[in-house]
Amino acid sequence: MEQHQPSPSGVLLREWRTRRRYSQLDLALLADISARHLSCLETGRARPSRTMLLRLSTALDIPLRERNTLLLAAGHAPAYRESGLDDTYMASVRSAIDTMLRAHEPFPAVVVDRWWNVVDANRATGVLMDGIPPHVLEPRPNVFRLTLHPDGLAPRLANRTEVRELFLERLRRQAVATGDGELRALHEEVLGYPHPTDQDTDAPPTAVPGPIQVPLRIRSPLGELAMFGTLATFGAPADVTLSELAIELFYPLDDFTARALRELSAAGEPPGSASPDQEV
Repeated sequence: MEQHQPSPSGVLLREWRTRRRYSQLDLALLADISARHLSCLETGRARPSRTMLLRLSTALDIPLRERNTLLLAAGHAPAYRESGLDDTYMASVRSAIDTMLRAHEPFPAVVVDRWWNVVDANRATGVLMDGIPPHVLEPRPNVFRLTLHPDGLAPRLANRTEVRELFLERLRRQAVATGDGELRALHEEVLGYPHPTDQDTDAPPTAVPGPIQVPLRIRSPLGELAMFGTLATFGAPADVTLSELAIELFYPLDDFTARALRELSAAGEPPGSASPDQEV
């Protein structure tokens, strides 16, 4: 019997299919090919064409960066460009991002990459970053480190336990869905941060329920600021960098927070931060 060694692209295809929890028949139906042909591609009995790999990538919802990796593994050229955000090619995107960041003031907004590193932010984001030591923010701020590191925002969170659980679960799911080693390493790092203590975390049982299950509740010298976030992404990206960018826009959850952020913006002052032991 003729023996076939699985090709690098076949191994990757099988890994992605397994990650998505599809059987060969499931994926074959989604991609409109035969299960037999898919089996041949995975085992190395057939060499996939560029078109076939892109079709399977779409069916598997593989990120653009990994689609290029899959194509290269099969001996094909990458299909998606990877540009710097400051490249002339990305000028329209850069302009759109700048417009969104400015228009969202006086409320915080950040641009993050695939690994949740902060690529850009508006001035109002000082409410999240002011007073945090450089070793947490360097080489560049990361949303998960910034929020959950014991020297970061964590001591000022009034609902630290809830936020920690939500963020860890979100990061775990993203790491599993993408198979990204850097995200897995970030999850392990954040998971190792000290757990919150009863003295400095969580809302009292009498807290009024709101429409957001886990808002960001930050203690500040002005009082407690309550915000929630939304994520905006670019539709139908054809560039790896663009496909990995997201803009997180924070909105006030109550009138007090909205007034406080507007007043700080009008005064041209950073919001400041309370120390972990300061009463607010």
